[in-house]
Amino acid sequence: QVRLVESGGGSVQAGGSLVLSCTAPPPPWHNTCMGWFRQTPGKEREPVAAIDSEAARSYGDPVKGRFIISRDKENKMLYLQMNNLNIGDTATYYCAADLRHDYTCIWRDFDHFGQGTQVTVTS
Repeated sequence: QVRLVESGGGSVQAGGSLVLSCTAPPPPWHNTCMGWFRQTPGKEREPVAAIDSEAARSYGDPVKGRFIISRDKENKMLYLQMNNLNIGDTATYYCAADLRHDYTCIWRDFDHFGQGTQVTVTS
């Protein structure tokens, strides 16, 4: 059973930054596609960012140019650097993994999620 654990959420003023962290899966899944999703009450979970084994990255349109996804394979960690946050970024953020693919990450293939961490952006 793969367990993903997020940390780093909290409250921040608009324009500020936060870094989210997530424990990555152990071998044999240590090269798997990993990503971040977010969700607000009453809405579907929305893809935020993904990274594959070769560090190819993809981002959801609302966060392009502001968020950066990265991974530390040696320490089995995934990160999301969130800059220039706005109120629309308020959500529960979930770490995610697609254990079947190491490359060409596709949003709909992510099927393992953590418990989530709350990010609240205030004006």
